[in-house]
Amino acid sequence: MNPELHTTLTGWRRHLHAHPGLTLDEGETAAFVVEKLKSLGVTEIETGVGGHGVVATLRRASTGAGGNRSVGLRADMDALPIQELDETLPYRSRKPGVMHACGHDGHTTALLGAAALLLADTSWSGTVRLVFQPAEEGGGGARHMIKDGLFQRFPMDRIFGWHNWPGLEAGHIAIHEKAVMAAGARFDITFDGHAGHAALPHMTRDPMLGIGHAIVALQSIVGRNVDPLQSAVVSVTIAEAGTAGNQISNRAKLTGTARWLDESVGDLIEARMREIAHGIAAAYGLTAEVGFRRGVPVTANHPAERETAAAAAASVTTIRRDLPPAMTGEDFSWFLGEVPGAFVWIGNGPADGGRELHHPAYDFNDDVLPAASGFLAAVAKRALGEN
Repeated sequence: MNPELHTTLTGWRRHLHAHPGLTLDEGETAAFVVEKLKSLGVTEIETGVGGHGVVATLRRASTGAGGNRSVGLRADMDALPIQELDETLPYRSRKPGVMHACGHDGHTTALLGAAALLLADTSWSGTVRLVFQPAEEGGGGARHMIKDGLFQRFPMDRIFGWHNWPGLEAGHIAIHEKAVMAAGARFDITFDGHAGHAALPHMTRDPMLGIGHAIVALQSIVGRNVDPLQSAVVSVTIAEAGTAGNQISNRAKLTGTARWLDESVGDLIEARMREIAHGIAAAYGLTAEVGFRRGVPVTANHPAERETAAAAAASVTTIRRDLPPAMTGEDFSWFLGEVPGAFVWIGNGPADGGRELHHPAYDFNDDVLPAASGFLAAVAKRALGEN
C-alpha cells in the first residue's frame, strides 16, 4: 500500500472512530461508506440490506475462468454502548456513551482500502462483493442480511472476513484449522418460592437458596461433565432477588452466558443446566424455569477456504497457525453456514494499557491497515483465480 492511501485510510478510520454508530443505528456510518465508495469510483452500490447494510460490487470481465467466479469480503460497522476513557484523544468519540471499542471502525476502513487496491489492480477478473454489515454486536446483523436475500441478490461462491486481535503482533495474521470463535447462549434460571417475613423463614420457601446452590452447581458442568479435552464456559453474571431487607422474596433469578466450540457440548450444557435447576428446586420446595437462548453458532473455517486465506495472508505478511480459538462469538458464522469461507485474525499489537476488545481504553491500530486491506484484496484475487 502506498503511503498516500495509508494516510487517507487513517483519516477515514479516525473519522469513524469519532462518529460511531451503535448496533442498529449505523445510518451515519453507512452513508460515510457509500460516500467513500463513490469517491473511489465504485458505481454499483446497494444500501439498506438487512437494515443499514451496504453491499458494493466490483466487476472485471474476462474470457478466463475467473470471470465467472464471485467472492465476498465482509466488514462489520457497529460500535458499542461504552464510554470512551481517553478524553484527550484527538479523534475520540463525539457521542457520549458510544465508542468503537471492538475495532469495527478499522474493519470498515480496511474494506474500503481493499476496494481501492482492487480497483487499481488489473490482474484479476470476476466479481467481488464488498459486504458492510450492520449489527454484529448482538443485533443479528448477519441473519438480517441473509433474510434480506444477501446471497440470492448478490451471489458469491465464497466469503472471507477478519477481526483485529490485540496481543497478536501488529499486522501478523492468524489462521485457525477449523474453529476460530465460539458458539454461545444467554441463559436465565428463575426460582419461585413463597415470600414471607425474614424472621419467620420456616413459613417461607426461599428462592435465594435456589440461586445460591445453582451458582455453585452450574460450575460442575464444565468441571465434571464436559470432556477435559473440549472447551466450554458457563458464567453466571447477574443475580437478582428481593426488594426489602426484612423479607424473603418469592422469586430469584440468575442470568449468564455459556460458550462452546462443539455443538454437542452446547447440547450437554443445556441439558445439565435444566437438570440442575429442577433438581435444586425439588430439594427446596421451589419451582424452576430455565431459558436457554442460543446465539451465534461456532465460527469454523472451511478447509479449502482456510488454505486460500493462508496463502493470501502469507503473500502479505507473517502468518501464525499455532493460536487456539477464542471463546468470544462472531456472527460471521451465519455467513459461513450459507457459503464456504474463512475468518482470520490480524494482530492489533500489544494489549497493554487497556487496548483490549470491549475495553473503554481500546483503540484500533492504524498501522495495521496496510496488512488488513492487503489481505482482503489478496484473498479476493486468489479466490477468483483458483481452479
